[in-house]
Amino acid sequence: MTKTVAVIGTGPAGITAIKNFMDLGFEVVGFDRCQGVGGNWRFDDPTGHSSVFETTHIISSRHTSSYEDFPLPADVADYPSHRILAKYFSDYAARFGVDRVVRFETEVTRCAPEPGDRWAVTWRRSGETETRTEIFDAVCVCNGHHHTPRMPSYPGVFAGKIMHSHDYKRAAPFADQRVLVIGGGNSACDVAVETARVSKKTSISWRRGYYLVPKFMLGRPVDKLYYQLQWLPKRIQLRLFKWLLLMTQGHNRDIGLPEPDHELMQTHPTLNSDLYLAIRHGKVFPKRDIQRFEGHRVHFVDGTSEEYDVVVACTGYHITHPFLDPSLIDLSKGPVRLYQKMIPERLKNLYFIGLFQPIGCIWPGAELQSKLAARHLAGLWEPARPLSALIDQELAHPDVHQVDSPRHTITVNDMAFRARLKAELARARPVTTAPSYRSQTLAAAE
Repeated sequence: MTKTVAVIGTGPAGITAIKNFMDLGFEVVGFDRCQGVGGNWRFDDPTGHSSVFETTHIISSRHTSSYEDFPLPADVADYPSHRILAKYFSDYAARFGVDRVVRFETEVTRCAPEPGDRWAVTWRRSGETETRTEIFDAVCVCNGHHHTPRMPSYPGVFAGKIMHSHDYKRAAPFADQRVLVIGGGNSACDVAVETARVSKKTSISWRRGYYLVPKFMLGRPVDKLYYQLQWLPKRIQLRLFKWLLLMTQGHNRDIGLPEPDHELMQTHPTLNSDLYLAIRHGKVFPKRDIQRFEGHRVHFVDGTSEEYDVVVACTGYHITHPFLDPSLIDLSKGPVRLYQKMIPERLKNLYFIGLFQPIGCIWPGAELQSKLAARHLAGLWEPARPLSALIDQELAHPDVHQVDSPRHTITVNDMAFRARLKAELARARPVTTAPSYRSQTLAAAE
């Protein structure tokens, strides 16, 4: 009898999980709260689930950001917009018949193990209170890690509006406002630059120094340049890259930002060419970490203070899976014990696809994870050693040694991670099952 697989979430990770499990002949059902595929890239979905802004462009270039089974069109820009990417994911789903097996506007409320290593999945339609439960042979968790905002806490009370970047969509509502942005990541830099176009004043508060990496260096997309240096020893790579960064835009202190207190790659790189210019043009004003709130006045650790109307916290997200009982598995705190960032050591037929933070693009790695997970369920591949030992080895030898913070529990080097997954796929026995979606797609086309 054909095994059944539930896929939770149909963002970039979920759609490739559905496609690759269908490729091996599994019967797949997808679940998603949104009205279509794309997850965070669905800017205008009524659920408000999306995390992209009106002006969002990808931070990894098109040269490193394609599914191997479905390359991006050759004529897209080096850094395509969220609208181009949303269409790309929609086209992927249509090409491989993914959207035909998804229950949209449907939320999974509970997943629980059943006898025989099976899973009970409880779900409900949007706007309904009644739930239904179905039994599946396996579950793929693909809901990502950008949906439960992590809010900072400071002494005192702020009298203005405090919001998380997850709720930021466009700059227009901030016209003539005094805006303080908290954070040094990609979202923080984007929000600061965009609000500065319309605000009375925009400041950006950094707790620590970060490496601000431009999107282009030496005339190339920076990720393409970085990967062209992979043949060098890692120590030499980083030294050369830091030197190029210094030659391109100087020290952080030259523009009023704190210097990094760590090595390059020990925090997730911030790829943004615009913040540097916005600060140099007097559009965005650097501030240090917040000490306390007092009404509309914000006091900073360097003794300065200013008044603001809005604080936008770009402070990341919690890893949460509310449909899984924490006593069963809890990945909200590090270390995250998943082999290949995918397979838990004690729960069978449960796969986490896309639960990693690459220095690079996420969906090519998720595609390879999906291929490996499908082969695992099909009995074509097994881990080489006991999972606990393999997970211990992964945690002891991370791709990069990063600062101890909640944001850095799931980081991988994109190309190194892909290489490891491909090495495992090479160990798998050949696939003999004919992909079922192909005949369906061809029949539909005829």
